[in-house]
Amino acid sequence: MAGHGFIVIVPEVFHELNPIGTVLGYDDAGRDKGNADKVAKTLEAHDTDTQAMIDYAQTLAYYSGKIGAMGFCLGGGLAYRAAIHPAISATSCFYATDIHSGLTPSKPGNESLTRTGEIKGELQMIWGKQDPHIPPEGRTKVYANLVACNVNFTWHEVNGVHAFMRDEGDRYDAELQLWGYQTALGMFKRALY
Repeated sequence: MAGHGFIVIVPEVFHELNPIGTVLGYDDAGRDKGNADKVAKTLEAHDTDTQAMIDYAQTLAYYSGKIGAMGFCLGGGLAYRAAIHPAISATSCFYATDIHSGLTPSKPGNESLTRTGEIKGELQMIWGKQDPHIPPEGRTKVYANLVACNVNFTWHEVNGVHAFMRDEGDRYDAELQLWGYQTALGMFKRALY
């Protein structure tokens, strides 16, 4: 994204739970640690992180006045959560986990699905139809909620598995990755420039 002219801020999602600079491996141990961390940090704490990133972006001399969010897997769910913030103009979520299930803890009534109606920017949802982490009934739940809340969104389901954008391992699909980035860039160029 930075190569296309966007300011990119990448948070350390679990900075409270790990030493600064920790990289969780794309293996069983990294997955297990990430899953444990995901239920140890609340959505409210993620909201604080989103606010800190927005506050920082707004101090930059080259800040345009518009902010987008983008994420993959847990990050897709957190990008969806960030979209609730009124400063977010456009959001692209790739195979966003935990929206349908509410696995990331929050105070009652503060779940992302419950707050969907607060999304005012444009939203893009991209899913792999063969993704076991977000089954058809989970995607249907998210879709129906977006429609019921009258959110401005586009919906894409592709023949891919979870993490098809990650250029590592046997799930990677180079063609879908190229399409995914082009799709996100198209929306961001239209909504954020």
